[in-house]
Amino acid sequence: MDEQGDEGPPPGEAEDLLRSALIDSGDAAAVALRVGGLALSEALTIVFHGRRDLGTLATYVTSGGRGAGAAIAFDDLLRVPCDLDLAEARDRAEAEHLYAEQAAVLRDAIVAADTVLSLWREILAAAPHARVGVDRSPRPPVRLPAARLMPVALVDRDTGLTVAPVCGARPLVEGRPPMGIACAQQDLAHVYPLPDDPQASLEDFQERADEHARSLGDRLDHQAASVRRFLELNDDGSHATG
Repeated sequence: MDEQGDEGPPPGEAEDLLRSALIDSGDAAAVALRVGGLALSEALTIVFHGRRDLGTLATYVTSGGRGAGAAIAFDDLLRVPCDLDLAEARDRAEAEHLYAEQAAVLRDAIVAADTVLSLWREILAAAPHARVGVDRSPRPPVRLPAARLMPVALVDRDTGLTVAPVCGARPLVEGRPPMGIACAQQDLAHVYPLPDDPQASLEDFQERADEHARSLGDRLDHQAASVRRFLELNDDGSHATG
């Protein structure tokens, strides 16, 4: 929805079209797949939404186990860039088979990411004076370097560190998308492969944060020294004002 071409709608209009596509049931269909028994998220719902007139077949994930006919607000949906591809199906039966296979791929990816994220929470919570919360909003508190896989993130309220599962854009027909765990803090972010050890990853990110802070401090000191020298040039009156 962020692409802006010469023939595409402006951002506000594009958002209105998406809202309409999700609300208006005409010439559209949505299939929900509940994923329960998760270690951290408890329950999530995957929504596959297709609309003929817009030519869209999109994937969303929302918190909670939503039943058939349940209303879901637009702001509760997280767009996940892993969509169905049923174009090769020769008939309805084959389309159903492809759907089942691809939906299972996304479900298994979410289960794996949720399990790993629960291990990260244990490591984060073990730190002295840690105040780790679970954020289930589709909008993360900080900017992440990759697309989110699910609307679940860990947030350390003391340090501002945000930890969330992320994924690469890939049609589900190509198998499980590349996944990782993103760590983000203020203007620093890094993605670790999903299987990496959480403790080692956190130690690595802390080293990156310390180095970033030192580098930032050096840049600020350099800038302050430059300003002092500039002011000294003007204090002695040797430079006339242009």
